[in-house]
Amino acid sequence: MIDFAEMLAGYRRFRETGWAQQRERWDELNEGQSPRVMVIACSDSRVDPAQIFDTSPGEIFVVRNVAALVPPFETTPGRHGVSAALEFAVQVLKVGEIVVMGHGKCGGCKAALSGDLKGAPPGEGGFIHNWIELLDDARETVVDRYGERRDREVERAMEQEGVKVSLANLRSFPCVREKEKAGELRLIGSFFAIADGQLHILDEASGAFSPAA
Repeated sequence: MIDFAEMLAGYRRFRETGWAQQRERWDELNEGQSPRVMVIACSDSRVDPAQIFDTSPGEIFVVRNVAALVPPFETTPGRHGVSAALEFAVQVLKVGEIVVMGHGKCGGCKAALSGDLKGAPPGEGGFIHNWIELLDDARETVVDRYGERRDREVERAMEQEGVKVSLANLRSFPCVREKEKAGELRLIGSFFAIADGQLHILDEASGAFSPAA
């Protein structure tokens, strides 16, 4: 596995090739950014949106966290990192699309399904548990459908329900709701399967995910 020394070697290669060869593009980016798409994805090291969508620097505005979750709109005191990034993307960058991308073998979704971290203190799983409580309704949906089974089919259902939770929470933000209604913003649910590299897109009308064409 790579360590920081090897990362530095990669940085040097980037400076000599990627950065040098795209110097004009980096000069443009130095003046500002204007991505048209925001991607909300998981922190998992296996699912880098820039790699999966084969994008160049400055093309997508990315937020990554445990299980690709969006909390609901709320104004209580606290540190609302995802909400701040969303507000910036929608109100300042004026992105036209927001893609929520769940993925296979998601540890956060698996923990939400199992409930194993319930009662853990902060620093020992408590922070994770408090965060994935956002998936409680998704867990109920999956348990109602599959009972107490815990196989890969059930885990995948949980991962995909998590995408739907984030889409619903996105629509609880007035700025998102208003722009979507006006046709200025489009929300897209997606799911990346690590096992076969296939991206699936959510049809919100049917609630089903299908492989991208």
